[in-house]
Amino acid sequence: MPAYDYRCTDCAETFEVTRPMSAKGDESCPSCGAVATKVYFPVGVAFKGSGFYNTDNRSHPKEDSGEKSDTPACPAKTEGPSACSECAAAK
Repeated sequence: MPAYDYRCTDCAETFEVTRPMSAKGDESCPSCGAVATKVYFPVGVAFKGSGFYNTDNRSHPKEDSGEKSDTPACPAKTEGPSACSECAAAK
């Protein structure tokens, strides 16, 4: 049977109770007899291994969608490095 942690609503004492998962109802504090609530703890998760982000993220849309952009193409690609002085992006 699993063990559960409970905290008293009146005296704030924390205690552990072993009971079946199917059990219903509230627990009472062993010190004062008041109603106790179940305490939930965060689960520690560690993502390890190479490629975790590469395999679990959505793929990004491709940059080249076939549409023409508003900015002119770089003349250095076709005319050589001497065209860089005339390029609007270089200014």
